[in-house]
Amino acid sequence: MPMFDLMIVVTGSLISAVIAIWWLNRITPAAEISAEAGAEGQVLLFEEGALHHATPDAQDRFSLEPGAHEWEDLRDKILKQVPDFPLRPGVAAFGETRVLIDGGGDVAISFRGPMTRVAFRDGPSETADLTELINLRAITTSNPQAVWQVCPQGRVTWHNFAYAALYRHATGTEPDPISPLFAVDIVGQKDAKEQRASLSIGEDGSLEWYQIHRTQMEGGAVIRATCLDAVVRAEKAQRNFVQTLAKTFAHLSIGLAIFDRKRQLAIFNPALIDLTNLSAEFLSGRPTMMSFFDLLRENRRMPEPKNYKNWRQEIAEVIAAANDGRYQETWSLETGQTYKVSGRPHPDGATAFLIEDISAEVTLARNFRAELDLGQCLLDTLSDGIVVFSQSGVLTFSNAAYGDMWGLNPEQSFANVTIGDSIKAWKEQASPNPMWQDVEDFVMGAADRYPWDMPVQIKGKNPMACQVVPVVSGATMIRFCLANQLPKLHQSVAQAKE
Repeated sequence: MPMFDLMIVVTGSLISAVIAIWWLNRITPAAEISAEAGAEGQVLLFEEGALHHATPDAQDRFSLEPGAHEWEDLRDKILKQVPDFPLRPGVAAFGETRVLIDGGGDVAISFRGPMTRVAFRDGPSETADLTELINLRAITTSNPQAVWQVCPQGRVTWHNFAYAALYRHATGTEPDPISPLFAVDIVGQKDAKEQRASLSIGEDGSLEWYQIHRTQMEGGAVIRATCLDAVVRAEKAQRNFVQTLAKTFAHLSIGLAIFDRKRQLAIFNPALIDLTNLSAEFLSGRPTMMSFFDLLRENRRMPEPKNYKNWRQEIAEVIAAANDGRYQETWSLETGQTYKVSGRPHPDGATAFLIEDISAEVTLARNFRAELDLGQCLLDTLSDGIVVFSQSGVLTFSNAAYGDMWGLNPEQSFANVTIGDSIKAWKEQASPNPMWQDVEDFVMGAADRYPWDMPVQIKGKNPMACQVVPVVSGATMIRFCLANQLPKLHQSVAQAKE
């Protein structure tokens, strides 16, 4: 073989060997890294910055998919926890670096050519526990509530800053482990509940109230004290307000019953006892609305129901109407008494019932109506027509003779009958008389208020006379009678003109 050909063969063989070695070196690291990435744990494999492979744990934690995300996507997700994470993957042929994770653990970053492996490793459990303990201690120490820990013998073994400040505020000394701030024996009580305790503050001995809560734990208990001064003041103000209302309601003649949102009697006054005949013991026991009305029925202090089967439903409707402010009824009792009962809604779901004895008013109204009926009957027996107008000129009263005389019935009119309407009707049935205007002026108060009379001739009837007489409250009585029956008056029209 010629020397030249031999040189060509040797050179080609060397080139082929170099290419083969380069190719094997390129494939082997990627395969090794890919195999490592397939192991358990949070491992991600990048090729030239693109996500090539990720373990299931890593995909679940970072929500990254191979072929869809890059190095920057991972860095954006973990930068707060791993502030030293590299901006870009490694570019050297071979290398490894580690960065710490805030709160414990680290990230191992290894690179071989274009391939970069990122593995997340948790720190030792002791480090995490210590970090958690430090955080919890900082939170408890800075808690604005007074918190302290006691052993089974009641000795204070730990306390926070708020407890120390409260101890100095109450006693003027530094906290004493042997003398807890609150002398409340709740440590040995397994089922102890929250309870209130007070502290005497200052020389004047003013009290500050606290809610004490115990949490049992192994080797003692943790106790918390929450200031309740605002709550205690609000409760005191509420009690004072209720007492003020009770004193005010005690002098009312109207019976008052206020039921809270649970439908239990919360407030009542003495008048309710007198009007309902319910005992103070029963009312003080905070009965429900239903039992309240049940006993009213048994004591016959409300009308008997027409149907006992529907009694409960009727009471439920009464309660519902009272809640809407729609309930108002008049109860006529067997004793002859009459009660006015109304229901009104109150704030916070409460309901108030007012019971008022209106027997006197009803009796007075009945007597007044009877007197009016008697007066009407007496005037209806007169043969003279009588009609009365108010100061504003509205017809308020007339007798039967007036209706027969003029053929008018004011009671059948839906609207008010005025002096103008009446004079118009009189003019249609009587001969012309210029003095009708004087009658209207007198009724409306435009003329002197002295009795006077005028002649009236109703068509087809005997001569009549019209008397105009002022009565009480600015009203005017007009009387129509036969001319020969007209009594003498103090002043006539002729005398008025003179």
